[in-house]
Amino acid sequence: MKPRMSCEGCKNRLDGSCAGLGGCRGQQDEPLRVEIVQACRLLYERGLIAGFDGNSSVRTGRGTVLVTPAGVHKGLMNPRDVVELDEARGTAIDGRQPTSEISMHLAVLRRRKDIAAVVHSHAPTAVALSLLRNVSINGVLPELAIALGEVKTVPYARPGTDALAERVADGLERANAVIIEKHGTVAVGGSVSEALARTEMVEHAARVIWTAHQVQRPQRLDEAELRVLMRRAP
Repeated sequence: MKPRMSCEGCKNRLDGSCAGLGGCRGQQDEPLRVEIVQACRLLYERGLIAGFDGNSSVRTGRGTVLVTPAGVHKGLMNPRDVVELDEARGTAIDGRQPTSEISMHLAVLRRRKDIAAVVHSHAPTAVALSLLRNVSINGVLPELAIALGEVKTVPYARPGTDALAERVADGLERANAVIIEKHGTVAVGGSVSEALARTEMVEHAARVIWTAHQVQRPQRLDEAELRVLMRRAP
């Protein structure tokens, strides 16, 4: 006999994963689920991901993580598509399949206890710059230096592997955004919206640098000025 649904519209069953009326995880986490869906939709609409690309996660504050699912178009997601995981074990509470890059999200969240959210995009201009050894987004734009300091490029590793997860976690240990060579960007924040904003900052800076390089190599900020600006970075 199949277990009954615990509350209307909820996918959590009466197996201890739902506390019933007023206590359902799906209801408690609805604002976080909506925030993930909205962020993914914005990433898609702004061309920072395509189709099934990209993934986002956020801590619930009770030992679990909400994360985007595998095999779902990020521009067409709804809050019920979001998967809940046990953060310590990395296993899905509702039995559904999380993103194939969940190891990266968990590695970053475990390394950075001060943040709550991770946003991974396939921002095209940032990826394009990562393919060019002599081009960098750093040291040119004062806004980027103030907001993010130095945005490092993490060396390539196969997507979805523990090797990539550890490289990204290392890169974000003392930074809030990185570019993954040949792959995309990862940004963190105290909320999904903050991580999303940092993602957009990286891609915007990459577009400016890319545009400038069509004419000539952009001039770097004076090193003394750059040091002053970077001291203001969070």
